[in-house]
Parts: sequence; C-alpha cells; structure tokens
Amino acid sequence: MDCLTEIQGKQAHDPIFIEKMNTSASWRCICVPGPLIVGAGPSGLATAACLKEKGVPSVVLERSNCIASLWQLKTYDRLRLHLPKQFCELPLMGFPTDFPTYPTKQQFVDYLEAYAREFDIKPRFNETVSQAEYDATLGFWRVKSVGVNGKGTEYVCRWLVVATGENAEAVMPEMEGMGEFGGDIWHTSLYKSGEEFRGKRVLVVGCGNSGMEVCLDLCNHNARPSLVVRDTVHVLPREMLGRSTFGLSMWLLKWLPIRFVDRLLLIVSWLMLGDTARIGLDRPRLGPLELKNLSGKTPVLDVGTLANIKSGDIKVCPSIKRLKRYAVEFVNGRTENFDAIILATGYKSNVPSWLKEREMFSEKDGYPRRPFPNGWKGESGLYAVGFTKRGLLGTSMDARRIAEDIERCWKHEAKHRMAFTRSLLQQPSSDSSS
Repeated sequence: MDCLTEIQGKQAHDPIFIEKMNTSASWRCICVPGPLIVGAGPSGLATAACLKEKGVPSVVLERSNCIASLWQLKTYDRLRLHLPKQFCELPLMGFPTDFPTYPTKQQFVDYLEAYAREFDIKPRFNETVSQAEYDATLGFWRVKSVGVNGKGTEYVCRWLVVATGENAEAVMPEMEGMGEFGGDIWHTSLYKSGEEFRGKRVLVVGCGNSGMEVCLDLCNHNARPSLVVRDTVHVLPREMLGRSTFGLSMWLLKWLPIRFVDRLLLIVSWLMLGDTARIGLDRPRLGPLELKNLSGKTPVLDVGTLANIKSGDIKVCPSIKRLKRYAVEFVNGRTENFDAIILATGYKSNVPSWLKEREMFSEKDGYPRRPFPNGWKGESGLYAVGFTKRGLLGTSMDARRIAEDIERCWKHEAKHRMAFTRSLLQQPSSDSSS
C-alpha cells in the first residue's frame, strides 16, 4: 500500500471527484507520490535537487518552455550577477572555478542547466498552473494546469512547493496619457540592448539596479537616456576596501551591530562616490542594510552609471505627471521630448491568482505572511521557496529546510506503510485456518 494507492482509494469514494472527472473529460488526473513543485527557476531547481539528495522524488511544473525563463527570456544582454558567485550558488553544487567573480547572464544560465542535468531534474514544460487548492476530504492538494494545446491536467499530491518567486509578473504602472505618447513603452523584461535605441531620447523609469544598468547600456550605445528617480535610493560601490561590498557587509555583521555597519558603508561610499544627493539621488533615512531587512528594498550597486550621471550623459528627472505626444510632463512642471520609455518598475508575485489559500500567503502582495526566516512552511504540506527578499542565499536556505521537512514526513509514512505491509503478510490465510 503506497501513497498512490491511498490517493486512488480515496478518489474512488469521493463523489465530488467522480463528478468532476465525469463532467470534464478533457482533464486527466495524475497522482504524484512526492511533492509537486510549481516553477523551474533557481528556487524550484534547488528544492528538487535537495529532495533528490534525500531520496524523495518530485515533479516540477513550468509554464515556459525552459528552465529559469526569467533569466533566459526576460533579461537584458549585459546583465551579470550583482553579487560574487560564492553568494549565488545553489545547494550541493558550486560554480565552475573558471567562471569570473560576477558571472554573465549566459554563464548563470549554463550553470543552472548543468545543475538540472547533475540532479536529473526534468520539469514538465509549457504547463501553466491555473488553480491549486487543498482538499481537506482527501487530505491532498489538487493542482490544475493547462498546456499549450489547451488540455488540462489535475495533479494530486500531498506536498505542494510554491517556487514561482518574487518576479513572476512584470509591474506595469498606469500613467496618464499612455495612449497618447506614440513612442515605444517597454518594460525591462522586453529590453535586450541599447543598440535598438541608438541616437534616441529614452526615459528610464525606476532607479533600482535594472534602471541604472539600462541607462548605462543606453549610454554605451550612444542613446540619450534620462532617469526618473521617484524615491530615495542607496547607491553603493560594488566593491570597497578591496572586497565585494556585500561580502564585506556579511563579514562585518558577524562582529558589529547593523547600524554601525551601515554607518561604515555610507562613509566609505561617500569617500568613493561623493554626495549622491548633489546629483539628484537622495539617500533614505535608514541605512542600506537596515532598510533591506525591514522592507526588502535592495541598495543599488554601482557599475559605472554614477559617472555618466555626473558627466551629464544621463539626466536625472523627477516623477512623471503625465505623458503627451512624444513628450513627458514632470511634476516640477517641466516638459521634455522622448522617443521611447523603458519601465524599470520591477516584478511581483502572482501566487494569489492561482493558489486558493489565504493563511500562508498574503492576497495583497503574494508573499508569505510570516517574515524571514519563518515564511517557508505553511499548513497541510504547503511550502514556499524564493520569497525571502534575500536573493539566491535565501532560496538555498529555504530549499534545504523544505527538503529536510518533507524527508521526515516521507520516511515516517514509509515506516507506517512497511509496518502495515508486514502485518498483512503475517496474518494467517483463511485456508490455513480451516
């Protein structure tokens, strides 16, 4: 008697399930003996690998046609990892030694593909999960997915791992006059290279790492970029005192309180970069690490953009009031002409759109309600990986915890199944008793 038999037995006596199957002939049902993982990005791959190491099989569903679709299909060409490679490794397998400190986009994709091969992870591609709901009667999760051909599949599983991550959907802000503008308005998920904008006036909205790098890329391709800075922002050098800023911060935090480390980072940044407020980049009141801990807002690691702002090659603009015909009116009353707008406005979770559950995940932002490091586990076999706002380090921590937790359940149930099987074998048959 195994997990699959148990599911099928319960289904056979579940009138609701029978009715669903009879009225939905186009749907097929698959019983998953182990966990079902939704998402084949770094988070899903890390969890599948950790489970595999512990002898627990899993099924990975991916709506795209490849692993790490955000990295492969929705990132710009010049992208590199913002942190040194040792802070971006997935569990159980490091980067190749010949990779640079900050691997390129393609090198990171190559690493992830090698990772999937190493642990024999074969996601089911082109399967978009439309709904996942816990069936308290069965004691299992029902996960519906739709393929490219429109055919539906319902997966039934005891454990569900949400690995769709923080960057599932592009955030597209509404701006007055968008229909009137006339030029291209792209999200950074569509941007590949500044070559397409050579000689053009481009307004980049958003001053995070993506917005800053897109502006730099536009400069390198002889476009004329301007940057909308709507909020305060911490800009730090990518490296300081001969070490990566992130690595130095992690080392200092072992010995010093976070506010002291923040103060040190800001002093060194001021010495290296100058007063960023003088070029329109006001710093938040809280220090970069404290702000990251409280809000998840990541400081910008400068890779050359500030020099172009100081030289005037990149103009800093205030918030947008409205768009006009090939022009933008800003809140300070000034109007300038632009040929295109790039929205570096980030991404958001899409979990509330398909997961029918209100306890673990917030319907407002699609993140676990419990803050890091306790947001990885919910009730009834529900887990979350990649929602820590701490990058790939947080992903690796979640993946290991989830695998350990599921392994305990897996072994416990296996022990009970073996005991049940032994008891059946030890019972005398009716023939021998007669």
